[in-house]
Amino acid sequence: MILRHAAPALLGLSLITGPAQALDLNAMSDAEKAEFGEQVREYLLENPEVIIEAINILEERNASAEAQADKELVAANADDLFNDGYSWVGGNPDGDITLVEFMDYRCGYCRRAVPEVASLLAEDGNIRLVIKELPILGDASIVSSRFAVATKQVAGNDAYKQVHDALLEFTGEPSEVTLRRISDGLGLDSEAIIAAMDSDEVSEEITKTRELAQKLRISGTPSFVLGTEMLRGFLPADQMQQIANGVRAEQG
Repeated sequence: MILRHAAPALLGLSLITGPAQALDLNAMSDAEKAEFGEQVREYLLENPEVIIEAINILEERNASAEAQADKELVAANADDLFNDGYSWVGGNPDGDITLVEFMDYRCGYCRRAVPEVASLLAEDGNIRLVIKELPILGDASIVSSRFAVATKQVAGNDAYKQVHDALLEFTGEPSEVTLRRISDGLGLDSEAIIAAMDSDEVSEEITKTRELAQKLRISGTPSFVLGTEMLRGFLPADQMQQIANGVRAEQG
């Protein structure tokens, strides 16, 4: 019967390129559909690599679609990402590409990312860095972030960077006593910083960053935006460098 011999070829084609145009299941009788189903089963059992090939193609298409969707999200939120007017800016402020990091002080992978980001900035030399406070891992994260933001608002960007680095190395609980110890050790005005932690200005900055993360569908830390690319999770410096090179190539 023609159907018996045609089924494997039609199935293979449909799995890889989509439904075969010549195959109309609605035009088949119940008996023909049953026979076709059996042929499909036999074909897949004898050629399981067809399923793997189809799955790989589907995953590639999904990944491509997700990457394009992320690029569109980055473009739609570019001002808030790259020039919000309050986030700390480091690296090369005049760099030709910007790396935005959403981080949480209690996040182990954020701590692992510290030397990788530092290596990337040092080796490349032309990357601007923007740090965004995204405390999502509980009360200790929120307290730490409020302390860092309050430091920036009270004492400036240099003091913020010192506190930021200290909090990423700090392994204890961020109580008032331990936070005072950190700021006192850095020669900062602990009283003014502690007093500012619960201010509306600090709350507003953290809220805006959370709202931006929601728009970008960021649910974990660290998350990065590197030029036009969204990097959801920890990556070593060499992989980030490859992505940066690709972004530059696209930009011409």
